[in-house]
Amino acid sequence: MMLTALGLMSGTSLDGVDVALIETDGKQVKAFGPSGYRPYGPAERNLLRQALSEAVHLQQRDARPGSLGDAERAVTQAHAEAVAAFLAQNRMRAEDVDIVGFHGQTVLHRPERRLTVQIGDAPALARAIHIPVMHDFRAADVEAGGQGAPLVPVYHRALAHSLEREGPIVVVNIGGVSNITYIDGNDALIACDTGPGNALLDDFMYRTMNQPFDADGKFAALGKVDEAWIARALELPFFASPPPKSLDRNDFAALRLGEVLPADGAATLTAFTAAAIARIIPLLPRRPRSWIVCGGGARNLTMLRMLRERVGSASVEAAETLGWASDAIEAQAFGFLAVRGMKGLPLSYPATTGVPMPMTGGVIARP
Repeated sequence: MMLTALGLMSGTSLDGVDVALIETDGKQVKAFGPSGYRPYGPAERNLLRQALSEAVHLQQRDARPGSLGDAERAVTQAHAEAVAAFLAQNRMRAEDVDIVGFHGQTVLHRPERRLTVQIGDAPALARAIHIPVMHDFRAADVEAGGQGAPLVPVYHRALAHSLEREGPIVVVNIGGVSNITYIDGNDALIACDTGPGNALLDDFMYRTMNQPFDADGKFAALGKVDEAWIARALELPFFASPPPKSLDRNDFAALRLGEVLPADGAATLTAFTAAAIARIIPLLPRRPRSWIVCGGGARNLTMLRMLRERVGSASVEAAETLGWASDAIEAQAFGFLAVRGMKGLPLSYPATTGVPMPMTGGVIARP
């Protein structure tokens, strides 16, 4: 049975709320609907940054001390506004949507402590938008000993199968953190975080240039890459660990470039993201034939060029060139996952998150 699902995603890059509509049975995507975006304003982004710094000390996933309570209310309000605007712009009613997939805003991800925290009040959101809301997608996986991330691979697989091209195919999502899904026919589905995505670069641009990100990678294109710094950074144990593995947005925050020209710093951090993605190749069963890049990093032309330079003869293409809505893929995925959760289908697998067995997940909040 096909359902109309509205997926919501607020990623680790703290840019805003993505909204996307899909029609799916949780296995195949029958149709892509429209998508939308509600940016966070400077005050909201600053509040979320503060919440991220305070969340480091959390011991319980439902605790909201300090600024975390204010941040949760802001996240919930932003998502409610995003849904209301989307429905109005597309002349839809709440009754036209069967389920909303609400990821929330990750403020702490520590699976080794069986702790993952996404802020956002799903019951309040359901009451505000008058639609059932599926949320808390990661908790069951983490409680069972899995990494709780990435969760998008089952959606990447559904997209990749529609291409009917020879594998292995790797779908790379470059958000705040980068993650990959390795797809080779119906059998192999491997996924993991690979390292920093845009987070280090965005934070560097914010500190040095008071800009939220490096638009199109134009700034990095002007700089010189410090390959010695990248080689040292890639010696961190994480990069040699086989999948599945996952990261918190701030796991590499302690890495410091030292005194560098801003353009050189941007170039080095962009290249670090590309090098970290390519570092996964020896840990995969077979060398990928094609890399499909989605997420905010797909718009960074310098990052795409640097990735091409590091993956040998394989093709590297932005998801948009295949007709995929790159900016909307993660939001679409949480609509897809919401339907899978409703039907009790697995969201994660031993080779995607390290969970002991295929796991479903998600909790429904009703209006």
